[in-house]
Formats: sequence, C-alpha cells, structure tokens
Amino acid sequence: MNGSTALAAVLVDELVRCGVREVVLAPGSRSAPLAYAVQAAERAGRLRLHVRVDERSAGFLALGLAKISRRPAVVITTSGTAVANLHPAVLEAHHASVPLIVLSADRPDELRGTGANQTTVQPGIFAGAVRWEHDLTHSWGGSECAGPILGVVRAAHPAWRTTVDRAWAAATGVLGQEPGPVHLNVAFRDPLAPQLPVPSDLPEDLVGRLNGASWTVLPTPPSGPNDLAASPGQDAAASSGADGAHRVAGPATLMVLGDLPDPVLAEQALAVAVAQAWPVVAEPFGAGDRSTVLPHGSLVLTASDWLDAHAPERVLVVGRCTLNRETGALLRRPGIRVEAVTPNGTWPDPSHSVEQVHGWSALDADTDGLVGQDPAWAQAWRDAAHRMDAAVAAVLSDSWPSGPAVAQALLGALTEDDLLVLGSSNAARDIDRAGVAGRSLMVTGSRGLAGIDGTNATAVGIALASPGRPVTALVGDLTFLHDINGLLIGPDEPRPDLTIVVVNDDGGGIFSTLEYGEPDRADDFERVFGTPTGADLRALASAYSVGFERIETPGDLHEALATRPSGIRVLEVVVPRAEHRDLRETLTRTVAESLAELD
Repeated sequence: MNGSTALAAVLVDELVRCGVREVVLAPGSRSAPLAYAVQAAERAGRLRLHVRVDERSAGFLALGLAKISRRPAVVITTSGTAVANLHPAVLEAHHASVPLIVLSADRPDELRGTGANQTTVQPGIFAGAVRWEHDLTHSWGGSECAGPILGVVRAAHPAWRTTVDRAWAAATGVLGQEPGPVHLNVAFRDPLAPQLPVPSDLPEDLVGRLNGASWTVLPTPPSGPNDLAASPGQDAAASSGADGAHRVAGPATLMVLGDLPDPVLAEQALAVAVAQAWPVVAEPFGAGDRSTVLPHGSLVLTASDWLDAHAPERVLVVGRCTLNRETGALLRRPGIRVEAVTPNGTWPDPSHSVEQVHGWSALDADTDGLVGQDPAWAQAWRDAAHRMDAAVAAVLSDSWPSGPAVAQALLGALTEDDLLVLGSSNAARDIDRAGVAGRSLMVTGSRGLAGIDGTNATAVGIALASPGRPVTALVGDLTFLHDINGLLIGPDEPRPDLTIVVVNDDGGGIFSTLEYGEPDRADDFERVFGTPTGADLRALASAYSVGFERIETPGDLHEALATRPSGIRVLEVVVPRAEHRDLRETLTRTVAESLAELD
C-alpha cells in the first residue's frame, strides 16, 4: 500500500466512524486516492456515494444532503479551480449553519509555488466562511511503503484520525459552537493510484478503534432546547438570570419567525407562541403545524393605517427574516421594543434595533411569572389576518397564471407528508403571499445568503436525504437555468424522486416589483434587469433525461402533483412577467380595504 492510498483510506474510514453516510465526489486526478477510498467504502455498504462532474453542483448537492438531516455530508474535489467552485455552497452553508465537510485534494509541499499544473494556494481559500480548516500534508520518502507498512505512516495515522474528528466536531457544533462548513485540505504525492490488486481492508497497522468507534469520543450534537441551553455557545447568548435563561415576557407581544438552521426549531418556537398566546407573523420556512401562524401575515404589515392603530409594544424576532421589506420596517418603528432569541450565540439585526438578546432556553412554555398581555389586542391581529384571508385568496385565484396563483395551487395539492423546497427570489415570496400559514408542511430553502446558486442540486440532495417522502421544489426560470447542471446525474448514481415546478416568466421577474420596475424607468429595465433568455425548458429537460410537462391550469397542476414522480420531472408554468407589479399593488390595496372595514 502506498502512502497516498493509506492516507485516503484512513481519512475515509474515520469519517464513516464519526457518522458520515453521504459523500459527493467530483472526480479528478489529484483526488484519485480519495475516489478509490470512497468507492471501496460504498461497496462495503458503509456510505452512499454520489458522483458529479460539476464541482459547483456537487457542493450544493452535499449541502442539500445535510440541510434536513443535520448530519454532515462530505464533498470531495481535486486541486485548483475545482476547489474554488465550492465557494458558493460553502458560503451558503456558513450563513445557514449547515454542517458540511469539504475534503479537497492538493499538491504536496514541494510543488506549491513552483508553477506546477493545477496548483494554487488552497489553504484559506474559503477565508472566514468555515468553522475550522486544516492543511494536512505528509512527508515520507519513496513511492511505496516498505514491509507491511512504512513506519512513518503507521505513526501518523492517529493524527490523521484526530484531524477528522476535529473536522466533524466543528461541522456539527457538538462543543457548543454554531454548526457549519469545515475545510480539510489534503496533499497527495505520486503514486496516486493504489497497487493492484486493490486492498479491500486497511492493514492491521492502520485500523482504528475497536467496535467501529471514532478515535476521539465526541458529544452528541444538540437536538433540542435543553441541549442548546446547556452548551457554552448558548450560555453566552442567554440574558441575565440565576439560571442563565431569562424568560421572555411582556404585554402586546408579536412573534416574528424567520428562517432557522434546523426546521425543528421553528416548531419549538411556535409551540411557545401558542402557550403564550402571542400572534405570529412567520416566513414560510420550517416544520410542524403552522395553523397558529397568521395567514398572509406579511401582507398585514403592508396595511399602514391598521398597523398604526394596532402596533405591538414588543416584537420577538426568532430566526433570520430575509423575505419582506415590511418586516424590516416594522422592526424600525418608533416605540416598539425589539428582542431576539437565538439558538446559536449570534443574532440577526440588520436594522440595528434589537434591545435584548435571549438564548434559546428563554423559549420556555411554562407561563409561571410571565406578565399577561391584553387578549383583545392579540385577538385583533388574528381577526385581521382571517378577515383578509378570503379576499386575498380570491385575488390570487383570479390572477392565474401568476407566481402567487401557482403557489396557491401548489399548496392546495401538497399534503403534510410533502417537503417543499423554495428557490430564492420570487418563489419564496409567492408562497408567502399564497399563505402557507395554516398548513402542516415542511418548507425549506437556501436562505443563508438567499442566492439562486445551486438550487436544483440542493433540491436533489434534500430529496436523496428524504427517501419515501414526496419532495417538490418551486423555482423561477432563472434559478432553474442557473443550476441546470444540478440535473446532470450519471446512469450509475442514486437518483431521487423529485418534482421541480418552474414558474417561467422569462427573466428576472422580481425586479419588476422593485423600484427598478417603476413605469418611469421602463426604458432602462428590460435588458439589464428583465434579462429575458427565451430558453426552451422542454428541450433542456430532454437533454438531461428529465421528464417534462407544461402546466396550463390549476387543475393540471393538481393532477400532475397527485402522481408521485419516478425520478426527476419538471413542471413548467408560463406566466406573464409584466403583470407582477400590478398584482402586488392589487394585493396591498385589497388588504388595506379589508382591514379598514374592521374599524
């Protein structure tokens, strides 16, 4: 066994012992030792391997595999620009607290800085976006191990294993820090291919701990409020109190629920809101029963006259709110006390309005000692949301085909067993306006940086990590086209059952709802913001061996979604981009008129 084969085999063995079950490989020459090692581990039934030819899609596939399971997935690349192509996925994992392990192959020390082919400075390439990074090199001489195993290799393997353990600990946050991506850069010397015949097991000198245990025993990752409260990272964020968990309380409290790193956290926060009788305005992400969330809550915030008369005294922000400008405007309102609850020691505050930060343990459903709030005020918020519900639903139904109308029909077709993946831009906002509140549905998306990068690959990863569960992605045409290679899956690779609903408005529809889409700016809009492509999605789907269907009516969408896909399919709904702005203004006007009738 040569040195590079030994190093790769030990690293993969220890990753499996830590708990890795999903590995994505973007093949190359320098990473060949790792390719042989992960393929051998899959043949032994120890992990599942996914091979992709596009490193960018590979990174987002790994992110999707880890996003819902919360178990780190590994993505392996060769050296050079291959590593740089992972940067978008690493950034998303960083901001969304998704556990991800980047395992990059590199040239050995003597080739760095010499102009050697495909050689750059890979250590530190992800800057401040990783929780932990390490440059692992080896220094034995000669190409083959002498005797049963070269002495220096035998002496080094415990250090290799503990390096993997540190990577796992940092990615999962088991020692109190926030979960996220890590980078293990590994230098390999020639020869990169194993000796023939390829050994099926590690030499006795290199085996790890008995009974399949990791070299270092690590704590179990946090899984709920009690674990979170007990970790050092949470204590630092908890507000003052004898037990470090000051309970949040106060009159006229509105909870604003944004995106959280683990969907289960949203379910926990909603349970507390019910116990405290707080009305909740929630973005569409998370899990659990959302029947207590105000329907079309973000639209309530557009009714400025009604809000003037019913403003909360306190807003409790849980998670990152990234969708609607109205939420930011609410948090900046004079006279409102803004408090934040964090599960990980950091808290979002782009408006710089948060007065107090609470640790996750502050969300305690026990009401002892809490100051009650005016039940009439809370009921007014619920009455307002339900009053406008029917009016908004009617406007959306009449607007077909439009993005929110597609979202409305989609929500009507999904069940509580379904998992919905939202693209950034209009797709998430359309679901928000259509009213996911009142549903028990798992909804997720890449909200760490809210980019359109890698959405198809992320959805594929989520579907592969959720076997037996119907997974549907709702995306715009530019999001779909931007990651078309996310659908490039080889014939021998695991393939998910996944439905991708594409709302095709032929360009950047969201910009038409912003200031750039104002009628007075029409002369400058189409080329630099509208960006039409005229792409033939049916032809693209055929090129990638993906099923395709054009949807014409809400009934067509219901019928299509009633049938579970076999593999990946695309459902395209063509919508007119020019009507986005008018529909948004109609919804705002409808809400204002509905709420005015309550006074």
